[in-house]
Amino acid sequence: MRPLSILFAIVFVWCAQLALAQTPPTADPREMPESARKAYAKGLKDARGMLADKKYAEAIVVLDTLSAERPREPQARFLKGVALAESGKSDEAIVVYSALLADFPELPEVRNNLAVLYAQKGNYEGARDELVAALLAAPDYTIAYENLGDVYARLAGVNYEKAIARDAKNKTAPPKLKLVRDVLGMRPPPVRTPDSTTTPAAAANATEAAPPAAPPATPVDAPAATTDAPK
Repeated sequence: MRPLSILFAIVFVWCAQLALAQTPPTADPREMPESARKAYAKGLKDARGMLADKKYAEAIVVLDTLSAERPREPQARFLKGVALAESGKSDEAIVVYSALLADFPELPEVRNNLAVLYAQKGNYEGARDELVAALLAAPDYTIAYENLGDVYARLAGVNYEKAIARDAKNKTAPPKLKLVRDVLGMRPPPVRTPDSTTTPAAAANATEAAPPAAPPATPVDAPAATTDAPK
């Protein structure tokens, strides 16, 4: 699976190329003065530069201003989700992406990124549902197929571990679990001693599947092979 950093290299391409047609008639960019269109485009470019420099707080300020000026444009809102996710504020990023999907349910890039955040939290069912929806909206969205395959593999790992935990004599599940771990680069869970404890925070983030060695999916703004704007 591609490293998480790939997302933010590609995300800028989508935001730069996304047509400004995702607005109601009252905010149609074709009816805006050329100066207003250029100002919005410059704001996005500035924000992308800040993201590249890891100046996430500064980028969010710029993106919030752009979103306030043109709330029906998805680019600034999407980039804010990217900034939040990259700065470790995944819960806030989930809120931003979910709100964006409420307005633009047809955008597969948003669903893919949301799926990645769900998967990173161990919510593989939620990740699966978002990726399936992304592919229904964009059947040629290549990276969503790969991410969905990884999510299914992790779901398989979760269920193999459940089978082993419930039947210590099970002889077929262990080799399947090992295969899943080998394919995905997953580490086996640590051996816990009887007196070991888990903090509430750690318990909230734990899953029955072994933790992945790398992010379970690659959030992206658009796949490398598909840079056309969503219609």
